[in-house]
Amino acid sequence: MWVLTPAAFAGKLLSVFSLPLNSLWRSLVLLSCWLRATFWLPGTKRTKKQLVPREPDKTEEEEEDPPLPTTPTSVNYHFTRQCNYRCGFCFHTAKTSFVLPLEEAKRGLLLLKEAGMEKINFSGGEPFIHDRGEYLGKLVEFCKAELQLPSVSIVSNGSLIREKWFQNYGKYLDILAISCDSFDEQVNVLIGRGQGKKNHVENLQKLRTWCRNYRVAFKINSVINRFNMEEDMTEQIKALNPVRWKVFQCLLIEGENTGEDALREAERFVISDEDFERFLERHKEVSCLVPESNQKMKDSYLILDEYMRFLNCTKGRKDPSKSILDVGVEEAIKFSGFDEKMFLKRGGKYIWSKADLKLDW
Repeated sequence: MWVLTPAAFAGKLLSVFSLPLNSLWRSLVLLSCWLRATFWLPGTKRTKKQLVPREPDKTEEEEEDPPLPTTPTSVNYHFTRQCNYRCGFCFHTAKTSFVLPLEEAKRGLLLLKEAGMEKINFSGGEPFIHDRGEYLGKLVEFCKAELQLPSVSIVSNGSLIREKWFQNYGKYLDILAISCDSFDEQVNVLIGRGQGKKNHVENLQKLRTWCRNYRVAFKINSVINRFNMEEDMTEQIKALNPVRWKVFQCLLIEGENTGEDALREAERFVISDEDFERFLERHKEVSCLVPESNQKMKDSYLILDEYMRFLNCTKGRKDPSKSILDVGVEEAIKFSGFDEKMFLKRGGKYIWSKADLKLDW
């Protein structure tokens, strides 16, 4: 092909000069283009336009590393739903009477420890109702003595606790939280914390003394609702001097205290955000107060039910995962709906071991 190039070039050149003058410049331009195309031999290096390597499509790039699995640092184990009180706003009601066999519960707690659990909180229902507190005591002892967890705590209404329990298990317990929503006994009865002739407030004082005697950190939980939102508890809380006073805004959970299949109707207990803020403002001088609005509370707890299933509350109800006993902690916790950022924001991580609290016993 390239042997004929000189002859072709000559023919082109002669044809240019045989044209009239007004067409000469146009032909010269065309000739220049033809020369460039003809003599640009294969393999000739281009100087003005280099080939640029194609960037990989975003779809071809390596995918981002998957997020690290959630660590169950602090877990709330509601091992029973049974209770001897009938609080109108209860959000974990007696829908079953099931309690895991002790050894199965221990197996689940070991799985949680291996997954990174540092704190376990036993709750209900009323955790002292099953086997008169012996089941609970054995779990508390197992978690502290064998699993050596930094913190073991209990939330209870306090009505079934006996001093003998402290004598047997108090040394294994870091924190005992007692639910007390009012220092007016009539209000407690309206809420559902009344139990015959027993006085809830007087019992609270007795439990405070036992906690001091047996070196257990004392904590109070209060649910602020329509019946106690105007109360001033400042003096009573200061006198009891708990390590923490958790103050919750009454929360509705579908299927528990609201809705067709719920065992409670808590709508009449609900207060507005403004009502809750006014209560907090009234108690701003109480240094141990830890407030939890509905927004902070809803998704910032890792909750295990009686079957050791994580409960997801993101949709306003409790949707269970599969049990950690069947699929393991890492798989089950994916469905927990746990908001770790809110957990930290609400003060979920604090000094929770009595060895570190440096309390004046």
